[in-house]
Amino acid sequence: MTIYRANLIDTPTPESFRMVEHGYIAVTDEGRVEGVYTTLPDGLSRYSIVDYGDRLLIPAFNDLHVHAPQYRNLGLALDLELLPWLQTYTFPEESKFTDLAYAGRIYRRFVHELWMQGTMRSSVFATSHFAATKCLADIFLLSGMGAKIGQVAMNRDCPEALHVSTEQMVQGLTDLKHYLDENGRDGLVEPIVTPRFVPSCTRDMLEQLGKVAQTYHLPVQSHLSENLGEIELVKQLEPASSCYGEVYNRYGLFGQQPTLMAHCCHTDGEEFELLKRNGVIVVHCPMSNSNLASGVAPVRRFLNAGIQVALGTDVSGGHNMSMLRAIQYAIQVSKVQYTRTNHEMAFLAASEAFYLATKAGGAFFGKVGCFEPGYEFDALLIDDGYLNYDNYTLQQRMERYIYLGDDRDIRRRFCRGKELCEPVL
Repeated sequence: MTIYRANLIDTPTPESFRMVEHGYIAVTDEGRVEGVYTTLPDGLSRYSIVDYGDRLLIPAFNDLHVHAPQYRNLGLALDLELLPWLQTYTFPEESKFTDLAYAGRIYRRFVHELWMQGTMRSSVFATSHFAATKCLADIFLLSGMGAKIGQVAMNRDCPEALHVSTEQMVQGLTDLKHYLDENGRDGLVEPIVTPRFVPSCTRDMLEQLGKVAQTYHLPVQSHLSENLGEIELVKQLEPASSCYGEVYNRYGLFGQQPTLMAHCCHTDGEEFELLKRNGVIVVHCPMSNSNLASGVAPVRRFLNAGIQVALGTDVSGGHNMSMLRAIQYAIQVSKVQYTRTNHEMAFLAASEAFYLATKAGGAFFGKVGCFEPGYEFDALLIDDGYLNYDNYTLQQRMERYIYLGDDRDIRRRFCRGKELCEPVL
């Protein structure tokens, strides 16, 4: 058992921050939270205390939608909407990952950036190349951080360098699962079924991916209703389907296993009800949706309907891998919705957006993202001393950190109870 003392801040519920000034958090040797205390109980007094003084201890961040091979394009090539952006910039960059040396170089930088930003768990798109995807998994295993890693399925309307047959895709998924079953650090790094999106996958590909997900009980991630041009293309390709989401659903890729659908900017009607009924998790990517002029996801409507929502950076559609920036954008675009709907769609409070980046996203990985008993201890130690003037309250300090903080404020990073020093990858 290890006892940490600091100003503890988390969000067991989205309505408000829980703040324990100069509190104690007990963490078991297995890396789980035993309890949070204002005064240390007698039964725990025999354990040594790691005292972090007046610093903040918060849950680590969880990024539920990010594209690792797009790291080199970070902050570049954002002058087009989604479909031409993919063809002009993204697919050519991802095609380079046939070169395993290049893939390793970019993926090491990508994983280091996640560590730097305090993102201890992520759901990641790789490319369609099996060897490069396994390379990414190995880098995550070395880092000590958690990830769901997807070899991206593409066999329609894509460059030859990204094309993978249905048979190759099924074999790659199966091989990656068996490899991570043996080496994945007790589920810390796992595979995830990853059709890029409906326009890039034939019906046979989608059908076989659904069967693999069901056979091996694997989670699923993809894109949904991000862009109006994309939605129109899906209608042309799948004229028998009543909505975009119904295509995934037909093949067992829409909540039959735990499922992430990124964006959902234009989800409504039947698709909205299907999301809710199937328990699909919406991953809100406000940076990317703004940069690619895709739209604004109706996050408040999702939350009011009981649909689960998490946050993603969606690099490189998103221009920054910081989940703090994702939190800020989520709040800001919700205020755009608030004004556009004549105040009907309430904007996100800071605690709500923080909850989406921690506990809501962490739920995809198990008991992650909060300091409640039994949760895995994923945490960041924050030194906000340069922001802390005139005896601000913890609430004010937290608000200032969300808007003004960055990776330089993170002094310690923990994943599953283990402190992770800067990775040498």
